[in-house]
Amino acid sequence: MSSSRASLIALAIAAAFTAAAHADGGKTREQVRAELTQAVRNGDVMAPGESGLTLRQMYPQRYPAAPVAASGVTREQVLGEVQEARRNGTLMAAGEAGEQTPQTNPQAYAARFTGPGKTRAQVEAETREAIRTGNILAGGESSLLLKDAYPQRYANIRPAAEGPMQAQGAADGNMR
Repeated sequence: MSSSRASLIALAIAAAFTAAAHADGGKTREQVRAELTQAVRNGDVMAPGESGLTLRQMYPQRYPAAPVAASGVTREQVLGEVQEARRNGTLMAAGEAGEQTPQTNPQAYAARFTGPGKTRAQVEAETREAIRTGNILAGGESSLLLKDAYPQRYANIRPAAEGPMQAQGAADGNMR
């Protein structure tokens, strides 16, 4: 029984391989050879070595130009898009930095309005609050905040959002 079971399994495996071999559309040996000959003629076969390139990619001068698929966009439309990108500053700058032209040559473009920002008084108030609470960088190369470098100095100080401690901190002399 075990020999018939083994032969049944072998027959099933052979049938699976046969089905996989014919799943390519039923091409004949001659069709496959013709496709290989065409690929060699066009340079669409892998080049020897570990480059991972085709012969056409390695030696483009040896092979006829590959047909270019039509994109449906005319040359004039593409040139118009490039000119518009150049005008509004969305054209990528030359080089490998990945920057747009206004970033590399800002004086050639009008400043972009980014919307209302903070007033000088708001920035000064935030700076005073950061100094009071120790939320500014301590000197040196530690990249710690003052409240983390010197926790004993800022143990009893709460941010202004937690309560009316700002006025009390000024009265106690904790403002710097």
